[in-house]
Amino acid sequence: MSLINTQIKPFKATAYHNGKFVDVTNESVLGKWSVFVFYPADFTFVCPTELEDLADHYAEFQKLGVEIYGVSTDTHFSHKAWHDTSEAIKKVSYPLVGDPTATLARHFDVLIEEEGLALRGTFVVNPEGQIKLCEIHDNGIGRDASELLRKVKAAQYVASHPGEVCPAKWQEGAKTLKPSLDLVGKI
Repeated sequence: MSLINTQIKPFKATAYHNGKFVDVTNESVLGKWSVFVFYPADFTFVCPTELEDLADHYAEFQKLGVEIYGVSTDTHFSHKAWHDTSEAIKKVSYPLVGDPTATLARHFDVLIEEEGLALRGTFVVNPEGQIKLCEIHDNGIGRDASELLRKVKAAQYVASHPGEVCPAKWQEGAKTLKPSLDLVGKI
């Protein structure tokens, strides 16, 4: 069953964020757009490249009212240690959520049970707590923050413009479509 348009499940976790340990819950993410980015583990290989790429684009996400949550099955203590020792992760100023019980990884259906690690999963959640985008990658395939940013903009556009949809490669300001009988077979 797809997670699209489902409500995020209740959770409570601890994140390392701006030098502090903070609580993150399903209730605390309501009221704004959120992106949950699951990755396998701290101190690994592809993961820091992705998290650094997100950090490099973080201000753009913030301008859109979007909070990023990096999530792995590591503890918040491990996130702090990684932040303190990795040049790439030092750039991260969004919350790094610890999920050592794999509650979030199970809720978002990205847990590799036999390994206790998460797949690379990306979830865009609207202010009402509904999942609007879900992408799950093999752990060897890194993600691109600029493409995620484009998809977040499209999700926000569709949410604020009922009856319109964004075609392939849509960019902010580009033409959208209004599905109707007149368009059938003409695109």
